[in-house]
Amino acid sequence: MSLEEIIDELSVTEQDQHLTFDLSSEELAVPVMNIREIIRYGKLTKMPMVPNFIEGVINLRGNVVPVINLAAKFGLDSKKADKRTCIIIMEVDIADEPVVMGIVVDKVLQVIEIPHDNIEPAPTLGANIQTNFIKGMARIDDGFIIILDISQVLSAAEIAIVSDMHKGSSAKQ
Repeated sequence: MSLEEIIDELSVTEQDQHLTFDLSSEELAVPVMNIREIIRYGKLTKMPMVPNFIEGVINLRGNVVPVINLAAKFGLDSKKADKRTCIIIMEVDIADEPVVMGIVVDKVLQVIEIPHDNIEPAPTLGANIQTNFIKGMARIDDGFIIILDISQVLSAAEIAIVSDMHKGSSAKQ
């Protein structure tokens, strides 16, 4: 096998790997290439005058990292944090700029490989229902796992808030 073939195989494998997690009894996934680390849910500093789905900010090695409560954002029932609750620290490109943020999940499940041909496009649910945050629907056994596009979960105004929170952290370095 040539070096190019090995590199191609590695990049395909990385693109096919997804972290699955539980959120309000639903199994969701995000591509591993966006994940920086996973940390225990801990002390968050609440921020005044931000949308209710912004849980707060954490101090991650001296950087202010905004934390999004996905259950609140999606209108799902939020579970009380317990020992399995985690924050997935992700880096996403927002307006062509990398932004680090955390998402609260009920529990991390596993890293799985989802071949590209097992991923269906997001369903069309009508003009008034947004599905642009769904990267795809992974066929697993008899069901589906929703693969999220984290960069599309927030609206333009919400992105501005999170981006400003992140920039405030970067300016201090």
